[in-house]
Amino acid sequence: MSYRKVACVGAGITKFVRRAKETGRELAWEAAKMALDNAGMTLADIDCVVIGTAPDAFDGVHMKGEYLADGSGGFCKPVMRHFVGGGTGVFAPIHGWQHIASGKFETCLVVTEEKMSSCFPAPAGAFITIFDHTTEQPLGPTLIWIFALEMNRYMQRYGLTEADIAKVSVQNKLNAIDHPAAQLGAKITVKDVLESEVLAWPVKRLDISPASDGAAAIVLTSEHKARRITDKPVWVSGVGWALDTAYWATRDLYYPQYVEKAARMAYDMAGIREPNKEIHIAEPYDPFDYKMLHHMEGLLLCKRGEAAKLVADGVTARNGRLPCCPSGGALGVGNPIAATGLMKIIELFLQLRGEAGKRQVPGDPRIGVAQAWGDLMQVGTVVVMSR
Repeated sequence: MSYRKVACVGAGITKFVRRAKETGRELAWEAAKMALDNAGMTLADIDCVVIGTAPDAFDGVHMKGEYLADGSGGFCKPVMRHFVGGGTGVFAPIHGWQHIASGKFETCLVVTEEKMSSCFPAPAGAFITIFDHTTEQPLGPTLIWIFALEMNRYMQRYGLTEADIAKVSVQNKLNAIDHPAAQLGAKITVKDVLESEVLAWPVKRLDISPASDGAAAIVLTSEHKARRITDKPVWVSGVGWALDTAYWATRDLYYPQYVEKAARMAYDMAGIREPNKEIHIAEPYDPFDYKMLHHMEGLLLCKRGEAAKLVADGVTARNGRLPCCPSGGALGVGNPIAATGLMKIIELFLQLRGEAGKRQVPGDPRIGVAQAWGDLMQVGTVVVMSR
């Protein structure tokens, strides 16, 4: 199969906050305007708009794609909206990539937004409706206690402790101090994590990313357009996605097979054979601290069960051999679901261009991978970027 090369030429991101005064449309507009300005372009240069935003209930708004269209720059342009829960933010550039790689469009503005403070009484309350009405809803499940089951299974499978996993939260929140969009960058200790409120054992409050409001946007173009716009294009060199069964109780939760399948698809497209050696920087999805470890293994960045040791040894630190979440990730920057995944894409864009400021990793990074995960622990979305 032949397809055109696609480049990212501009990016923008709002501050991630709790209870933003701006509406979702205004947040989308702010991020879109920043991305266009960063690329030196205007809406007149954009052929189509992709909107990524998780289920409408997160914002408490019906028909959210239509609601966000004008704020995202979609007036009198083809607009396409999608969502795959937490996987939305990394599927958004995949969606935009498809439009340009196919030859249908030359430019695409990709906008992701979530204003989770609008959901009453809380975003987590919307999740009770997504479980199977016969086999699961009678149990009154919440995502947190399902994640607690998964975290516990992961710990038991590899003999990990809560302290082993807490090191991820310490690392990512520290990294986020240097991110201008960060909501919860902080210097914390493993002890702080372990002594924070238990929500559903072994998950504690500081193991979890905060609910957030925010938006992010990027500009994608075809190769010949990109070379006219910038001398530092960052290429979308591989994309992958996978969907496993939604019945989480029928799978062994210690390993994210859906992430591996999506990663292998993206790596094959990018020509990567040994990701643990060829990837220079990674932004795995980390809505919970154990999930960064889980996803590092699913991304084949290390062997199964070894991710925690890499964190403990400093391999994943910003100045380590394989920096993971140098942005600060969802744990530190915040987690406005769809915008979080695109924040990770933007981090790769800035890092590969050498424009990440205080967050810039050392050396000469040329290849990065970003990943997100969503719905009922069964969606994996992966993008490889290079320069």
